[in-house]
Amino acid sequence: MISSLPRPQTMAEKILTRRGTKAVYAGDLAVVDVDQVMVVDSIAQSFIERMERDLAAVPRYPERVSIVIDHVAPASTVSVAQAQKEAREYAANTGVRLFDVGRGICHQVLTEERLAQPGWIVLGSDSHSTTYGAVAAFGTGMGATDIALAAASGKTWLKVPESVKVTFTGELQPSVTAKDAALEMIRVLGADGATYQSIEMHAGDRFTRGERMTLANLCVEAGAKAGLVVPGGEILTAYGYDVPEWVYPDPGAAYVREVDIDLTALRPRMSAPSEVDNVHDVAALRGLKVDQVFIGTCTNGRLEDLHAAAAVLKGRRVNPGTRLLVIPASSEVMEAAMEDGTLLTLQRAGAALGTPGCGPCMGRHQGVLAPGEVCVSTSNRNFIGRMGDKDAQVYLASPAVAAATAVMGRIALPEDVAGVVA
Repeated sequence: MISSLPRPQTMAEKILTRRGTKAVYAGDLAVVDVDQVMVVDSIAQSFIERMERDLAAVPRYPERVSIVIDHVAPASTVSVAQAQKEAREYAANTGVRLFDVGRGICHQVLTEERLAQPGWIVLGSDSHSTTYGAVAAFGTGMGATDIALAAASGKTWLKVPESVKVTFTGELQPSVTAKDAALEMIRVLGADGATYQSIEMHAGDRFTRGERMTLANLCVEAGAKAGLVVPGGEILTAYGYDVPEWVYPDPGAAYVREVDIDLTALRPRMSAPSEVDNVHDVAALRGLKVDQVFIGTCTNGRLEDLHAAAAVLKGRRVNPGTRLLVIPASSEVMEAAMEDGTLLTLQRAGAALGTPGCGPCMGRHQGVLAPGEVCVSTSNRNFIGRMGDKDAQVYLASPAVAAATAVMGRIALPEDVAGVVA
């Protein structure tokens, strides 16, 4: 137990203090215990090479290591299939946890499996590992070498990040979602506005666990090292998390920047090509013809996201000139959407349903874009070449806006589909 701290701490400082051996503050170097190491299929080969060839080591705590096959699942080429085969064999030989094709996206799966907990440190070989901050875990992405060192030793080192405080006030209005709040946050902060900082989000009891995952997920798009949502609402009541009192930020903690976002004044937002912070009101972009709509990813592939899309699509059809791809974030999400009829609604509307996983988000399979095509996606990145050809364009939006766009065949708001029937 670390006591008699010299001054108040942010959430990031508190977690890194508790997982280390001394009190630390922004700018300090910290050596900390790691609670979970997550390896995705696209980096698994490099991870295994580092472990076996460079370190001659096996995971010190196999139960703290998870391999998830999600980025190209099922395999799209022979070389990808070979890499995934090696990942399966490595998991079987070392006893690390394996989530194979169809289980779903790494961040969604680890959260469902309770492999991220309040106050934990979770390292992932994926930049959007900030998502674990939804449940007040310090989640961050690292490369194959750092991930391997963490698996081999059970520890990692890092510089304690400064913290940016973002406070959400007011209440979301109809057709406005946590995705809109997240995009507005990125617009205000800028694409590099929180580089190597922790974004600490204060929302009271607002937002579900899934909505908090959306907020934390997008923090890396401002350059953040971590995105931490102060625990509240269903995080405290619905999932049985042990949320220790010490994880909350101290009154008087030091922040490098403080931002207030009024949810009541917020309108549906959209990120236009080719930077995530290029954010506009959807109304300003209305009418642009769209070739493909993609609903899914670790940002917005959860059950509540599919519900929002189905509410717009029910009794309607996808525009003949537009493709709609829907890929649930996990098998758990898919099963729930089967049971309550959501997938049937989406299918009848003309959606093409895919295997739980990342889908075309990173542009390797299951719906990549041709030159000149325009896509509205519920994902987290719209960089040049992100989802296919470098001359394709990607717009980021909420599931409701994406669904309305699919119906109209052009960028649209949910209210635009009123009166449109199949």
